[in-house]
Order: sequence, then C-alpha cells, then structure tokens
Amino acid sequence: MESEEHTMALKVMRLTRPTLASPLPITCDSKDLPGNLLNNALQQDPTSVEGTETLSVGQFLLLPQTPVNIYLGETFSSYICVYSEAKETVKNVNVKVDLQTSAQRLSLSSNPTTDQLPPDKTIDIVIHHEVKEIGTHILICEVTYQPSDGAPMSFRKFFKIMVLKPLDVKTKFYNAENDDVYLEAQVQNITAGPICLEKVALDASHLFNVVSLNSNTKGDSIFGKMTILQPQAICQFLYCLVPNEKLSSDLKSLSGATNIGKLDIVWRSNLGERGRLQTSQLQRMSPEYGDIRMTIVELPNFVTLEELFTFKCKLINNCERTVELIIYLENVEGIGWCDISGRQLEPLLPHSHTVLEFRCIPLLPGLRTLSGIKLLDTFLKRTYTYDELGQIFVVADHNTKETSDNNTKETSDHNTKETSDNNTKETSDHNTKETSDNNTKETSDHNTKET
Repeated sequence: MESEEHTMALKVMRLTRPTLASPLPITCDSKDLPGNLLNNALQQDPTSVEGTETLSVGQFLLLPQTPVNIYLGETFSSYICVYSEAKETVKNVNVKVDLQTSAQRLSLSSNPTTDQLPPDKTIDIVIHHEVKEIGTHILICEVTYQPSDGAPMSFRKFFKIMVLKPLDVKTKFYNAENDDVYLEAQVQNITAGPICLEKVALDASHLFNVVSLNSNTKGDSIFGKMTILQPQAICQFLYCLVPNEKLSSDLKSLSGATNIGKLDIVWRSNLGERGRLQTSQLQRMSPEYGDIRMTIVELPNFVTLEELFTFKCKLINNCERTVELIIYLENVEGIGWCDISGRQLEPLLPHSHTVLEFRCIPLLPGLRTLSGIKLLDTFLKRTYTYDELGQIFVVADHNTKETSDNNTKETSDHNTKETSDNNTKETSDHNTKETSDNNTKETSDHNTKET
C-alpha cells in the first residue's frame, strides 16, 4: 500500500541559546622553527579579541552545530512551524503537540482550529516545558487538515529527546545528643560545562526548624559572592535541623520523625540558562536511643580548680513501662563527686523524662571528662553506664594571682616608703650638722674680734 502524499509540511527546531566562539590559542616562541607564524595566525583570527588572544576569549556568538543536551530541571523550548506545500488553500488545520515521558503523556500545545490556511501563510507555535524526569522523551506533533478538494487527512511526527542528570547530590545525616539533626549535602556538577549555583536551600518539614551553616557572622556566604562549579567539581553544604517544641516534648514522635525535608537547588549555565532541581523527601535513619537515655542539658565550659560546680542531665525513659532506678557514682580521675551514690530515684513513667542535678569539685587542672555514672534497673537487674557525657576545662584559682600581685604591690610601696624616710632623715641630719658648724664658726670669729 502506497503511503499518502500530504500537502502540509512540519518543521521542528530546538530553541537554544548560542555560545561564544573562541579561538584555539596555539603559540610558540619566536626562536622556534615556526617563528611568528602561529602567533600571527592567532592574532588574525576573526574570533579573537585584540590584546587577549591567548586567553581564549571570543566576541562572536555561535549557534549550536550539533544537538545540545538538555538536563533535568532545565526548560525545553522548541519552535514548530506548519505550512502548506500546495498552491490551494487548506481548510480546518489543527496542530497538537504532546510530550511522552516514561511515566506520562503531557499536552504542550493545542491550538484552536485554523479555518483556512493560504499557501503563503504558516502556523507558528513556540512551546516551553520544564523537564522533571530523566530518560528518553518523545515529542509528538500531530497535524490534522482538509484539502480543498478531498477528505480530512492527518499525519504525525516523532522527535526523540534525551534528558540527562545535571547534578549528583549525596547526603549524610548526624543525630546529635541534644536531638538536633545535622545534614551534610554534597553537590557535584556532572554537566559538560561550568554552572553557577544561585540557591541551595533546605525546605525542612513542619517538624523541624532549619538553620543554614553556610554563612559567616555577617550573613555573607562562605563561598563568596558566586559559587562556580566546574565540570566534576564538588561543593558541600551544612544545615542544622532543630526539633520544634511540640516534637521535643513528645519523645515517642521524636524518635520516629524520619522525614527531614527537600533540597531546592537553582543554577544557571551557559549565558544564563536557568535550571532548577528539587530532591525527593530526605529521610534519616531512626535513632536508636535504647531503653534509658541520659543527655547533658546544662554544663559550664570553664570551672575553677577546687571550687564546687553543678551540671544538669535529662534522664529519659523510652520504655513502655515505669522504671525504678538506683544511681551510682564512680570515682573519676581529677573530679570528686559531692553527691550520694546508691540512692533510689523517683519512678519514671513511660516516655517521660526528669532532670537530675549533680555537684562536683575539680581536683586537677586541664580538660576533664565527666563519666562514671551508672543506673541500675531494679526490675531487670540491668546496669546502664554513661561515660563521656561531657567535658569541662579546669583552670587554676584566679585569686592566687591577684593575691600575689597585691603582695608585690604592698612590698614595693613599703620599700619606697622606707627609702623616702631614710632620705628625709639623712637630709635633716646633714642640714642640722651644717647649721651647728656655721653657728660655732660665727661665735669663734666674734669672740676673736672683741679680744
């Protein structure tokens, strides 16, 4: 069966932005065999910029010579032109454009029917679609028309589009002791050219409040004004997720809160082409806290040697039963406990918590670790040991230095006063002696004169 000959034609062109045509900088020393031949050829290249020939900077725009890859998150743009190859007017022309993906079929354009299309007229359609799936896409263009002296006819054309992955995103989670969650996101550029990251943000779930750790105290990005990623380059981002008050008070829900949020990434590629990628819902592994959990809630950073200090711990019961515990305090090097060891604690209800306060005296200076706390479950006869709960830095008594300075000052003042008194006394004695000698001499001279 012979194929039908259609009087209508269809053309599809991909709309992409041009690139900069740059020269290929090949130079050599003037003393080499080619002499200045290569240098002169580079300077005469019409695409080179005068004065910057060796920097490979172009000044002309170059249209794509080969099919350009499209990446996930970018916008696919295309121009579709329908025209008549016959000399007669065509009636009832309708153009329908669909995009078939691996999961669904999307309608990109469905223009109203054109009643008449003269030979010198065309139907022009421009479509834009943000690509949200990876893999092979099929652009389906269907044209329906009626010749001036015939029955309605239609034809379809298919165009294959490959959508590639632009970024490789890897995530790591760390569950802190204070129930905060830290997220490390590693973003790698796997496109063929450099990209500029405009935005990398974490849209947290309603259970957490997110704090970005990618800026300094002034609010400026630690990566500078622009984050440029060359091909295969990697950039790392860090975020802290703090549970809200409602989640923090519900211990059972806190351990089961695994949904963290989504990463929203916006970038621009060649000549400002925009792309956007949003990850799927990020999930962390459910933390395993055990039946009984103890965490530090209040602890000073610095303490003074041989001075009493206190710290507080939160004791959490993750069991489905009420527990009765006995606390034991073991000796720790450099720290003395000022508490009762072996005392019975109040019964702790299921999924509840209480705050314990401990008192200690540091005996040695330096960095000391708080450990040696043991809890005995009287029902199961199980012992829970808590080592390295926290660290403190013990400094020497600052009053010793002040006392030493005061003593030095008093000794100096005392010596100064004694020196001053001695000088005054010597001066007084000297003056008294001189006065006595003068009086004696005057009396002797007077008596001699009278005689």
